[in-house]
Order: sequence, then structure tokens, then C-alpha cells
Amino acid sequence: MRDALDPTIFAIDTAGDRCALALSRGADVQTLLGDAGHTHLEQVMPMIEQLFARGALQPQQCDAFAFGSGPGSFTGLRVACTIVQGLAWGTGRPAIAVGNLQLLAAAAGAGDGGSPAPGGRRRIFAAADARREQAYWAVYEQEQGAWSEMAPPSLCDAGDLPRMISLWQPDCCAGDAAWFERRLGGIGVPVHHARVEGAILARLARDKFARGELLAPELALPAYVRERVALTVTERRALATGVRP
Repeated sequence: MRDALDPTIFAIDTAGDRCALALSRGADVQTLLGDAGHTHLEQVMPMIEQLFARGALQPQQCDAFAFGSGPGSFTGLRVACTIVQGLAWGTGRPAIAVGNLQLLAAAAGAGDGGSPAPGGRRRIFAAADARREQAYWAVYEQEQGAWSEMAPPSLCDAGDLPRMISLWQPDCCAGDAAWFERRLGGIGVPVHHARVEGAILARLARDKFARGELLAPELALPAYVRERVALTVTERRALATGVRP
């Protein structure tokens, strides 16, 4: 395996309505983005072959395989998970799970999604449409390039978003701007339009690789937030007050 600071990583996300791919080798990052709706296996496989051909690499030359682990579309999550598990098993390499809400936060953090708080710390409320009039959400803080999870990915009624944002007092929100505007009204928090990008997926995967946050193929599983129906009393209190237990 190569140096932890210079790994070769293939990364894929199919949790949304499009496929985002990245092939990271040192400072070089090749990306490929599918059109809306291109998240089915028969559409994704030719894109993967195209990306490896462009990078003049074979899967066995990779040090790890990363995937957007959700929350997101059930079918889409299974596609990325299945592909990464297959590549990891076939090459004997580890897998890396990168949360999709953190990817949205990182996209906002890389742009102009709100000014950092005093001391250079930025708190970002990331959210995405979960359908059924619900929303996936999480809170992250970025300080000196490092990310901390303040509230884990969770599910709430879309109508509760203004209250949750008011409680957590973020510097900005990250996600689909038009969707946020329909839900928030005049809450007064900047909204940064953010989508999952291959380059950001590769960057977070490289960070996780350097920290040793690697998974055996059988443990590379999607994050199904809808399954977290029952929260502990401490968790419910934390989500209601904006204070992490």
C-alpha cells in the first residue's frame, strides 16, 4: 500500500439523482458526473470504466474505494455500496464510507456559504429532501480545515427545519437552495447551494484514509437514517435543545 498521504482512491456517490465519480491519485483528481437519473447499475458501470481508462489505472492499483454512504435514495445507496464492496473484495483493499450530509457541508465550506464565527470556526446545518414531507439533517463544524460532527444525520418533519436551525444557530445552511427557500421562509440564515461533487468526495475520502478510518468490505454499508426510529431520551433531548450529548 502507498504512503497514507498519497493514496490512490476511487470514489463513487449515487445517493442522489446523479452519479458522481472521482479517481484520486496524489494531487491529480479525475472526476466524472452523470446526468440526472444516472444512478442505476447499468448506467454507472460504463462511467466507471471510462474514468479508469481516462486515468490509465486499474482497480487493483487503488489503495481504497470510497462511497457516499447516505442518507439518500435506498436504491442509489445500494448501487454505490455494491460496487465498492465488489471492488474492495476483488482487490483486497479497504472501503471508506463518507456521509452525504457531510459532503454537502464540505461543499458549502469550500465556497462562500456564510462567514466563519470568531476564532475561524464555521457551523453548517446540512439538510436534504427525504421525501414524504421529511428531511435528513445534520450539523457540522469546520475549524482550521478539520470537521467535527455536532449532530449526527437524523430525520425530521420538513416543517421542523426552521426550529432546528434556530436551535443550532449555524453560520449557514448547505443543500438545495430552492428546496431550503421553500421550507425556511425568512429565517435569516444564509443558504449555500451545495451538491455532492466528486472532487469533494475524493478529498474527504483521502482525509479518512490518512486517519485510518477504513472498513472491511462486509462493513461498507449504507446509512439508513429512517431505521433510527427510536431515539434514547438523551438523544431526543439533544436534538430538541441543540446540544450534543
